[in-house]
Amino acid sequence: MAANAETWLLAEDDAKVGARHQRGGLDLARRLPSLIVAAKDVAATVMYGVHGRRRAGVGETFWQFRPFVMGESTTRIDWRRSARDDRVYVREREWEAAHTVWIWADRSPSMAFQSDLAATPKIDRALTLGLACADLLVRGGERVGIPGLTRPMAARNIAERFSEAMIQEAMRPDHAPAELPPADALASRTQAIVISDMLSDPEDIGRTIHGMSANGAVGHVVMITDPVEETFPFTGHTEFLDVDSNARLRVGEAESFRKEYIARLAQHRDAIRTLCTSRGWSFAIHRTDRPASEALLNLRMRLEAGHGVLSQGSAA
Repeated sequence: MAANAETWLLAEDDAKVGARHQRGGLDLARRLPSLIVAAKDVAATVMYGVHGRRRAGVGETFWQFRPFVMGESTTRIDWRRSARDDRVYVREREWEAAHTVWIWADRSPSMAFQSDLAATPKIDRALTLGLACADLLVRGGERVGIPGLTRPMAARNIAERFSEAMIQEAMRPDHAPAELPPADALASRTQAIVISDMLSDPEDIGRTIHGMSANGAVGHVVMITDPVEETFPFTGHTEFLDVDSNARLRVGEAESFRKEYIARLAQHRDAIRTLCTSRGWSFAIHRTDRPASEALLNLRMRLEAGHGVLSQGSAA
């Protein structure tokens, strides 16, 4: 490889890195409103069969009024509703499912990639899928949160709340987008969804998965990939830029690296799949030239199962 390739690094000071991240935050803020619309459209296509758990308990969404019962705490009384009648009423809320679902959508620089063969950049697909999944889960009575960023919520406007939280985080001057969620252990009865291109080092991915599942939490990894990343269609003299760093790689006869590249990609994916199966997590691959609804339907099936692993040949 050394005979046909030349690499070099270009220095980039902290100020330039910070400015680049700030531009990324502004770009995210501009695009999220349209991604919210797309996410809700995708969620609507797989809504059939999803029903809320209409059962009284602690929650965030109003369910019904009922008469006050002696012995209950007076803090539960809805005085406005009670004023319209000669009885005292309590505002009941929907039951919250025992399982909280944590959703992580990778927003690191590598996710901005889009080839001519793809319908959308990887980050747009990841965010659309993550927001659509959150919307679908909340409609089904679940609570969802973003690891390290929001608490679990069951709000009907969950896509807007998630978007606002991500924009506020992205606009912080010291913010550097992380490729993976925090490796903090999740509660045993929760589930996690990690949507990313999974181009991180397998050791880092392993630490994250093992950390999050340390108490028995179940997870689902969706690897977002551009079709070019799978086929490596490059020929002749080609220059590759690493968007996560300041590295560049210039190669001659790029087609000569195709076989080795595809083999190393398969090896990388096998390593991630093994990490997932070792903790009872599912693993799926989703290409950005395919409809987002396919991946969402696949995720819905995984979440309803609660555990289990996709077969090695599966893809969303």
